Amino acid sequence: MSRKAVFFDIDGTLWDTHSVIPDSTVDAIHQLQKNGHLAFINTGRTRAFVRRKNLLDIGFDGICCGCGTMLELNGKAEYYYKIPCDFAIYTVETIRKFRFRPVLEGRYHLYLDDEDFAGDFFGMKLRDEMGTDLWTIRDHWGKWEISKMSCSTPQPEADLAAAQKVLGKDYEFMSHNPEVVELVPMGHTKATIIDKVCERFDIDLADTIAVGDGVNDLEMLHHAGTGVAMGSGTDEAKAAADLVTTGLKEDGIMNAMKKLGLI
Repeated sequence: MSRKAVFFDIDGTLWDTHSVIPDSTVDAIHQLQKNGHLAFINTGRTRAFVRRKNLLDIGFDGICCGCGTMLELNGKAEYYYKIPCDFAIYTVETIRKFRFRPVLEGRYHLYLDDEDFAGDFFGMKLRDEMGTDLWTIRDHWGKWEISKMSCSTPQPEADLAAAQKVLGKDYEFMSHNPEVVELVPMGHTKATIIDKVCERFDIDLADTIAVGDGVNDLEMLHHAGTGVAMGSGTDEAKAAADLVTTGLKEDGIMNAMKKLGLI
């Protein structure tokens, strides 16, 4: 068998809502690497938000993050796209006119204003996980180092359609549900970063496998040689995949790797 490159989403794929990774998932990744294949994280989270020890200690061959805006190999950025400061300011000012509540996501920090997320579960989760690396938008105005944004779009006050009409040529709007949308610079997806890995490691696209569960995984599930959706994932992810495995907590990663003959 030729060497494969396997790309894993994090949330809902490698771990659950409490950041618990099944032992079978860790074992499967180590086994496929032992068999000569490569394992990569491929996440919508930017690098600042990929930090938990239980995840990084698995020992991935690289980290693709920020929905294709960064590739890290051996602890160094092989590729990184930064939104220009002036355009980042314009974007924030624009989406706030349409009553978005933004989280600005970068390589070293995340930025949000506490009043936008008072009592919100996601805001509290960010505060808990990021600690002092979660900065305010206000106090660092225009000095943000970011590659994408995630926004709360509370209904009915947030006008998603109007914002997309203004910014749709510059950003891909990925709606997870009516109240959460990601803004990713056009030309960047979890699929585009797979191409960069293939070029770097001289791997044919046909020898890539993408594993995911949600809306921001659709491009990579379609693009990779084989797309695998978690049984606990969304209907859209399952429809985009070549293989639907069992749920995250039902040894989904292990079962998929066995099914594909990687372990």
